[in-house]
Amino acid sequence: MTTTHNTTPQYPFTAVVGMDDLRLALLLNAVSPAVGGVLVRGEKGTAKSTAVRALSALMPTVDVISGCRFACAPAAPDPGCPDGPHGTGAALDRPTRMVELPVGASEDRLVGALDIERALSEGVKAFEPGLLADAHRGILYVDEVNLLHDHLVDLLLDAAAMGASYVEREGVSVRHAARFLLVGTMNPEEGELRPQLLDRFGLTVEVAASREPDQRVEVVRRRLAYDADPAGFTARWAAEEDELRARIAGARELLPRVTLGDAALRQIAATCAAFEVDGMRADIVMARTATALAAWAGRTDVQEEDVRQAALLALPHRRRRNPFDAPGLDEDKLDRTLEEFGGADEGADGEDDPEPDGPDGGPDGGGPGGGHPQQDGGPEESPLPPGPELPHQQERETPQAPRAPEKPEPETEPRPQGGAAGEKPAVGATEPFKTRRLDVPGLGEGADGRRSRARTAHGRTTGARRPQGALGKLHLAATVQAAAPHQRARGRSGRGLVVRRDDLREAVREGREGNLVLFVVDASGSMAARKRMSAVKGAVLSLLLDAYQRRDKIGMITFRGSGAELALPPTSSVEAGAARLEQLPTGGRTPLAEGLLRAHEVLRVERMRDASRRPLLVVVTDGRATGGPEPVVRASRAARLLAAGGTASVVVDCEAGPVRLGLAGELARELQGTAITLDELRADSVSALVRTVQGNRKAA
Repeated sequence: MTTTHNTTPQYPFTAVVGMDDLRLALLLNAVSPAVGGVLVRGEKGTAKSTAVRALSALMPTVDVISGCRFACAPAAPDPGCPDGPHGTGAALDRPTRMVELPVGASEDRLVGALDIERALSEGVKAFEPGLLADAHRGILYVDEVNLLHDHLVDLLLDAAAMGASYVEREGVSVRHAARFLLVGTMNPEEGELRPQLLDRFGLTVEVAASREPDQRVEVVRRRLAYDADPAGFTARWAAEEDELRARIAGARELLPRVTLGDAALRQIAATCAAFEVDGMRADIVMARTATALAAWAGRTDVQEEDVRQAALLALPHRRRRNPFDAPGLDEDKLDRTLEEFGGADEGADGEDDPEPDGPDGGPDGGGPGGGHPQQDGGPEESPLPPGPELPHQQERETPQAPRAPEKPEPETEPRPQGGAAGEKPAVGATEPFKTRRLDVPGLGEGADGRRSRARTAHGRTTGARRPQGALGKLHLAATVQAAAPHQRARGRSGRGLVVRRDDLREAVREGREGNLVLFVVDASGSMAARKRMSAVKGAVLSLLLDAYQRRDKIGMITFRGSGAELALPPTSSVEAGAARLEQLPTGGRTPLAEGLLRAHEVLRVERMRDASRRPLLVVVTDGRATGGPEPVVRASRAARLLAAGGTASVVVDCEAGPVRLGLAGELARELQGTAITLDELRADSVSALVRTVQGNRKAA
């Protein structure tokens, strides 16, 4: 099923407790779909999906041409519709569809599929619509959008940018309109979103579970009541739903009459410039959002408070410069910018002060409607205020971005400050840099990415084969070659080629895959000198950034003292890796064997979970082994154990000083991997670097 047809009534939107930012962002898109959709970021179990699914019941009905699979409007049908040309067919109203895109969907499921056999033999464009066609003039919802495969992201980007979907198969093409409200939810712990798609979302909101016991109690109470009697619970909220539905319709009617004055435009442009956002999309989205906010409040003029709230919703996700930056906005800077560029036509009352007048934080005293969820209101309060405006003048807490990497300080080792014996406090990392690509040898078949060679659905064509299941990318030459010898026996008489399903051949393609990059970081006393550990952290931070850009999963093991710790289980979140690295203390002996053995166990478990994702082991150490009994012998055995399992390895040699023992190089030989220095890790280094992690072992 492509749409959310369900006999169980949807959880009412007005019954959602708290989450004012999320509800406001969704409602603004319902008022003005041109705002560009919503990205919802938040921890698991915060009702993100519940709120999004509930929105579809509030959307106005859509008038469509009866029998058209592409939801053409009777007043203005798409001239290129595959089901056209449309005559004077009957028009009908139907509810707005909410189409869910599964993370594991195929390309054909998203854009639709052509019957290649009929296209070649009959010249007929037999087209089966995909999810983009179903979502036209509706809502396209992607849960866990950050886990979506790259090739699907590319298709979404194209459709969102052009308002149309194109299906091209060996000279046979189909185009249809695909304009939809894009809503995505994601848990940042599972990895960040590709920057190109991130910018396509008009607004973004952060959601978190309330820490107020009363509000949490009300959430549980309402959910239990809904689960016990969905129909009865929905009926109790029907009046509020109808009222909100009517308010959306009223705001839609008012929207064309809203005036965006020069003063508001100046504030929008100044705000985007002050926060150094890329491109002009932010300015346009802010203008549309501010206009929708004014219509939602029942006004025909855009005021400074609308511009401020629009900035809080439209800019945080556009200010990120790398995946280690947390989204957020400096509200003091925002207020200063708005005040500096405020004009004379800011509002009907002529007041410049954007602060709310009411005692409860809003101009009508109804409580907060933007920023973070309300914390001081009772759980029985209606999620939306009864007045004509949804106030959006709440004080927000700006998310704290990670501290900028500290420059290595000139002093020597810091004094121990608590913790285990010999433990040194964490030091900051040097600035990250662009690293050389480290590949896993051989040809894999893992998830699409940008690191190692692999057989993928996209990439350069290297051969042809019989389809294994549904036909993928057609290899036209191989198909014709397979069908040609049988034309006389099949009674060919015309110009068309007689093609049977057994003749079809699909292209074998080679591209790049993402890998599991497991970092094993030496945090022992030999690495504890401040300058040295700062450089090591900077190198690991750079490799983490490289892993993010190449769509890898990452994990991190640290070893020091008497053992090793899995500091970060394999994940797609490089933010989590950077946070663990920042907090990493150092000191004690060097239990190298424990670190390698822990890596062997982690990789064994991950192979059972995802056998197709090949691992790359990155050991960051000076090669010393001093912890535990027979440390050198045990470290050598552990390294050979990893090599016997076929694990591709690289050792980043952190040894410094005029006298070098070469222990990291010896460890690399035991691992049958490659040893490189910190200088050789840099992409701009003049030192030669072997780009594939082959070691002394031939590629599989």
